[in-house]
Parts: sequence; structure tokens; C-alpha cells
Amino acid sequence: MERMPYRRGRMRNREGFTLLEIMVVIVILGLLAALVVPKLIGRTEEAKRTQTRLQIKNLEQALQLFKLDNGFYPETEQGIEALVQAPETGRIPKNYRKEGYLDRVPTDPWKNPYVYVSPGTHGAYDITSYGADGVPGGEDEDADINSWEAE
Repeated sequence: MERMPYRRGRMRNREGFTLLEIMVVIVILGLLAALVVPKLIGRTEEAKRTQTRLQIKNLEQALQLFKLDNGFYPETEQGIEALVQAPETGRIPKNYRKEGYLDRVPTDPWKNPYVYVSPGTHGAYDITSYGADGVPGGEDEDADINSWEAE
């Protein structure tokens, strides 16, 4: 079998990319990032607020089950923790489910605890997330998310 002669000049032209090609790709990637990243950043806070509303709805469903079984909602002092573990203080539930009503006590997407008050000023109970800043009040992404206002 005869060997083909190795052509050094031809192979050099096919190895790698030129500096100009790499620069063009970097510029294109930079332009794409400049257009896409701001839109994604704005969506992050919106997604967290939506997730908070869904978590509040889940807490409300667990509270409804607690009330169906026991005839009352957990007291403020017992808090949301009463949905995970049977309360040992205050009004003790007689028909508490062995497995509880939630797997764990949730925190809002900003890693802050939900504020639970029962009886609430807007209903039998109030559940609030203080938003991104973690303090009452605020505007935009710092605005509170409340159970009585949830969509």
C-alpha cells in the first residue's frame, strides 16, 4: 500500500481559527448577552413573587386540612410549625395527623420565614411574605405578598 505524501502547507490552513474569526464570535456573544441578560434578570423577581403566591396557597390548603381535622386553625404562637409537628402548647389538636400536614416549614424564595397570624385582621388567619427586603411594606420587588391579596 502506497502512502500519500503529507502536504504540510494545506494542513496548516485547516488548523484552528484565525484571530479575526474568534473576535467576531466574541462580539456576537457579547451582543446576545447584552440583549438577553437584562430580560432574564427582570424575570427572576417576578418568578419569586409567583412562587411566593403559590406557597401561600399551599399553606392555606394545609391550614384547611388542619381545621377539618381539628376544628380550629393553629394559634399565632404555634405558627406554621403546627402544620409540620403537633403543637405542644396552646390549644392542643385532638385529631392531628401522624404525618403532619406539610413535610417541612417553608421559607419564602428570599429565605425569610412567612409571618402567620391567627386570628388575622383580614380573616381567620393572615399569611405574609415581606418580599425581597424582608421588612414590612415596600414597593415593587420589596412589596409584601399577603394571603388575602393572593390571586
